[in-house]
Amino acid sequence: MNFIENPVYVLGVLCLMVILADYTSKTKIGKKFGAALLVILFTAVIANLGLIPSASNSIPLYDGIFTYLAPISIFYLLLGVNLNSIKKAGAPMIILFLIGSLATTLGILFSWYLISPQDILGEDGKIIAGMLTGTYTGGSVNFNAIALEYDFQERGILYAGTIAVDNVITTAWIIVTLSFPVILRTFWKDKKVKTYNETLQAQDKEQLNFNSLIWLVFLGVFAYYVSELITNLFPQIPSILTLSTIGILLAQTRLVQGLKGSHFLGLYLVYLFLAVIGAYCEISSVIELKEVGLTLLLFGSIAVFLHGILVILLGSFIYRDWEMISIVSQANIGGGTTAIALAETFDRNELILPAILVGTLGNALGTYLGFLVVYLL
Repeated sequence: MNFIENPVYVLGVLCLMVILADYTSKTKIGKKFGAALLVILFTAVIANLGLIPSASNSIPLYDGIFTYLAPISIFYLLLGVNLNSIKKAGAPMIILFLIGSLATTLGILFSWYLISPQDILGEDGKIIAGMLTGTYTGGSVNFNAIALEYDFQERGILYAGTIAVDNVITTAWIIVTLSFPVILRTFWKDKKVKTYNETLQAQDKEQLNFNSLIWLVFLGVFAYYVSELITNLFPQIPSILTLSTIGILLAQTRLVQGLKGSHFLGLYLVYLFLAVIGAYCEISSVIELKEVGLTLLLFGSIAVFLHGILVILLGSFIYRDWEMISIVSQANIGGGTTAIALAETFDRNELILPAILVGTLGNALGTYLGFLVVYLL
């Protein structure tokens, strides 16, 4: 095995990127970017330099982080949730998310007529349009659901190229959504729809101890296992929704409220997930596709850009809260876990649970909207 693909080596490098991002985020310049963005950028650079595997030569470690650590990170973050603190944030997030889903669909349709990707991609163009609509509403589950329906995964190079383009655009949109609240606020003051989460705020100051650690590890693993069992019995219920529900219920118990450090543990796992997102941002795969890759990149980028414009414009008329709009847009384009990272970066802990809920809503809507786009085109 090439040492570059050694899982212990790769995990060590990912952990190092988290450390570098944390230290850099405390510098004068780094504060403007935040640790979430920096860990993505650092890992993207070393992956594109070939120092760790990227999307085209992905290793099982990356799948393990996506499959296990990302959901469990959400579980840990939810252990500090005070239900009373999210009542106010719930409805605005759902409304904005529905606007974002509509904006995604319109963005794909507008981009289709602007770019005419069918001239290069042929009949595959409308299938790709549906796949991108699905993933930019919900996530990879919706992307693959549409691909499987049309046997698109059998078009090896084009399928892999579409995934590569999706990864690049998703990473770029994380950068955009981290930046635009600061930029917009200089021109147009917002009015935050904000509630104060005392439980998470207090937990930030608590240090992880051994007793808390052994309980948190057990609870995380066991809750994940239970969520998988329930999903096997009731496939129509997403496992992340079950896992989130378990986390919320446990958060209201005296035992869990006495545990320290669940927020920090969850945040660390989120950063490892973001590091893999950065590693998946593989520029070379897009370039190797040449005209097809550039067409896909232009088509997807314009669609996501139009989504952003529509979300900002429509959202500003209802809830002019740039950070909330940014988090919702990221829940659309990148999914619930990256939306959580934004909520952390903006210090909007009261939006963690709503971000997860709208991410689940996206998984429910994405496939339907994707097939709708294929039908319309």
